[in-house]
This record gives sequence, C-alpha cells and structure tokens, in this order.
Amino acid sequence: VPNLQGPRYVSPVPSGGFVVSEECGDVKVFMSSCKLLCSLSSKYGHQFGNPAGVCVDTEGSILVADEQHRTVHLFPEHGAPVCLVSTGLRKPAGIACSSFGHLFVADAGENCVKVFKYCVRPL
Repeated sequence: VPNLQGPRYVSPVPSGGFVVSEECGDVKVFMSSCKLLCSLSSKYGHQFGNPAGVCVDTEGSILVADEQHRTVHLFPEHGAPVCLVSTGLRKPAGIACSSFGHLFVADAGENCVKVFKYCVRPL
C-alpha cells in the first residue's frame, strides 16, 4: 500500500480490510483490495494529534490511541466519535480490544498496560 505518511500501527477489520495510523497525521481505512475506503479525519471531522495504536471491536468500531492528546477515541460506523479514555494516560501506544468489551492500552509513558471496560451496546 503506497503513499502513506509515516505508517505506524495496523489492524485488520472484519470486512477483510485493514486500518492504518499515520505518524502526526491521520488514520486510514482500506478495503481488502488495498483500495482506500476513507480517512477518519475527513469522515468524522476529527483532529488527531499523533495517532498511534489502532484496533477494531466486535461491533466494527475503530479505536484509536492518540499519543499527543493522551486519549483513546472510538469511531463507530455510524454516528459521532466517542472519547473512551481522556485521563490517566501518559503516552498511549499500542491498543487491543477483547470480545468482552475490554480495552487494553500499552502506556509507554508509564511502562505498563492499562485495562479499561467499555460497552458499545448493553450485553
């Protein structure tokens, strides 16, 4: 996949495509054919500082850790972005989510992994 601006983290999406964070830039979603589907900053009007870790939950929402803003945002397929974590992170890097609604954040600023519980829909 050419023409990325400092690719950092990548994660598969359920449709067979993938999502990529770009250093000091954007997060882009690609189809399984490697064709660009969308840019999250354009689709949602969201301003990233320094997007890092990315993952996709069981609902198909994309989660993005932002090192500069020290946050984790959830980008649903439909609707507005939701800030899941806005405090307690020094340098969020890699992230992962479980099918049980747990969010794992590698905090490079504190040399640890932090675990958060979130739920998009009531179980």
